[in-house]
Amino acid sequence: MSDGKKTKTTVDIYGQHFTIVGEESRAHMRYVAGIVDDKMREINEKNPYLDINKLAVLTAVNVVHDYVKLQEKCEKLERQLKEKD
Repeated sequence: MSDGKKTKTTVDIYGQHFTIVGEESRAHMRYVAGIVDDKMREINEKNPYLDINKLAVLTAVNVVHDYVKLQEKCEKLERQLKEKD
């Protein structure tokens, strides 16, 4: 979507309802929320005694870690492409 128009949708993450506003499609926002929900549940399975705040922070740390690793891979590939030119 990303045409500057704001889209509003309600999602469920770890049993809580959130209203999200963004420039992406509702489907995209639900997809992202689903990933967050899945990651929270995955971490909770391994650490069932975490309170919701610690679970949320650990989820954020895990997701950002994944993001940074992908960003590093992308930068490496871009450097390799430039070296071939």
